[in-house]
Amino acid sequence: MEADHPSLPTDSLSAAPKSKLKSSVQRSLRQSLLTTYPLLAPYIDEILPKKGSLEAMKLPDRCTLYVLDSQPLFFQQDTSTLLPHLRLVHRFPAAFPSIRIDRGAIRFVLSGATLMAPGLTSAGGRLPNPTDSEDQGLDEDERWTRELDKGEPVIVRAEGKTEACAVGFLVMGTKEIKEKGKGPVIEDAHYLGDGLWRLNTD
Repeated sequence: MEADHPSLPTDSLSAAPKSKLKSSVQRSLRQSLLTTYPLLAPYIDEILPKKGSLEAMKLPDRCTLYVLDSQPLFFQQDTSTLLPHLRLVHRFPAAFPSIRIDRGAIRFVLSGATLMAPGLTSAGGRLPNPTDSEDQGLDEDERWTRELDKGEPVIVRAEGKTEACAVGFLVMGTKEIKEKGKGPVIEDAHYLGDGLWRLNTD
């Protein structure tokens, strides 16, 4: 999954016209979501109802936001992997692989800075603790039960907070983060309060 993910347009965005998607396109997006996020399976009919009318909003930098009934669901850059909008993550937090930053890293992530490894390897951070179980999820120590690879989409939770604060692609796998303990982990994340979060999708 060595993918080069271009930067997301997260500064300030203004609403763009929405276009309705054909049912064949909706079906293929639904399948793509389930392939990338298998834990969404129990909720997919709620997220993308068969009779729902999914719309696409074209944003700068070849980014497309998918909206249903004015609710932002997910977005993608060019044809790269679909990323969930944080409003969707907050509805179904257990359905997406996650890592946790310590309190000290929160203000940097919420200002759009690159997430660096020390914010995850400290006492307040949480990186995966792989288990033999095929079931994925958070263990009792709030660690994901599978190592996450470079290029994978991941949700960023924050120490002491209940809701995720960012979502993006890993530029370093979690195993390597533990070994190196330094370097960038996520660049150009979609974060709470950014342009994508504040965008009016009515």
